[in-house]
Amino acid sequence: MEQFYLAALQMVPGIGSSRMKVLIDYFGSARQTWLADQGDLFLSKCIDTTICNNLLSCRDKIDIHKLADTLFKKGISLCTLTADNYPSLLQNSFNPPYVLYYRGTLPATDKLIAIVGARKATAYGKNAASMLAAALAAAGVGIVSGAARGIDTAAHQGALEQQGYTIAVLGSGVDVAYPPENKNLLASIAETGAVVSEYAPGTMAHPGHFPARNRIINALARGVVVVEAAEKSGALITADFALEEGRDVFAVPGSIFANTSKGANKLLKLGAKPVDCATDILEEYGWENFSVKPTTLALSAEEQAIYGLLNYDEPMSIEEIVTKLKVLPATAAYILLQLSLRGLTVEHSAQRYTRAAREGIE
Repeated sequence: MEQFYLAALQMVPGIGSSRMKVLIDYFGSARQTWLADQGDLFLSKCIDTTICNNLLSCRDKIDIHKLADTLFKKGISLCTLTADNYPSLLQNSFNPPYVLYYRGTLPATDKLIAIVGARKATAYGKNAASMLAAALAAAGVGIVSGAARGIDTAAHQGALEQQGYTIAVLGSGVDVAYPPENKNLLASIAETGAVVSEYAPGTMAHPGHFPARNRIINALARGVVVVEAAEKSGALITADFALEEGRDVFAVPGSIFANTSKGANKLLKLGAKPVDCATDILEEYGWENFSVKPTTLALSAEEQAIYGLLNYDEPMSIEEIVTKLKVLPATAAYILLQLSLRGLTVEHSAQRYTRAAREGIE
């Protein structure tokens, strides 16, 4: 039951990893800390009056056995800082959470790369994130991101399309789908990867949680790839954490005219390593022997005509395709559907399409 006492202590406002260690060293265990009477807590001088009152208040509200039963029923597991399956890179980072909640399977390797970026991403950014994640996943590299809209979602989806391993780090409890539209995505990630958080189940997403979430994304991975980011963004906070931890920072070059690329382009000026394909990352770590060999598309003449018309960053409407190629709208729609089912195109709002960027396609 020690792990559940640790989880309960982590729920107490004001008790972080460093203070948790001090308390456990003094009282001998999380259980003894949790059960200590008020006088002993004051005498320990490990916590001030406010935190002591917080602990006593939480103790009145939290039933340890009920907590364990709730986690079991929800299919949520716990991993403590000293456990054998605690992710090694995170374990050795500056401020690892004492308890991780997770659904799925924690990584058994440190062959992990984080991909982060703008929530309001462009088609170019989402294509780049998906392409990199898919190619890295095909090479056996796990993808870490935050399950946010935009770049994060594209990165997770790219990894899943290759049946690859991916980790979603949340700024909420692992039983809370945020954003709501990613509920199915998170369920898919939990089946073959992991959904993790330091926040207790039921905790709703909050702006103040995301910087802390970002430090975990960075600490889980060997390096961080920023695909699109404004000059002030969560992705740049993740990059800052990466630099503090001695992690590698990569950036995908973006348009000099796009606000969503100003942050990534600034990172490049400051010395981030430029990336335009997964091989740039694989070679950095000596993983290039696992890279995917190019394949040739077998397309009909009509499919090739439409596929050749599309690009990776500017969505094109069916009306534009019909006008340029002089084909029937129904024919264009059918061919686009077939290309989409093969993972070659991406549909955007208002029935507009781009190519689905994939490395290994000639």
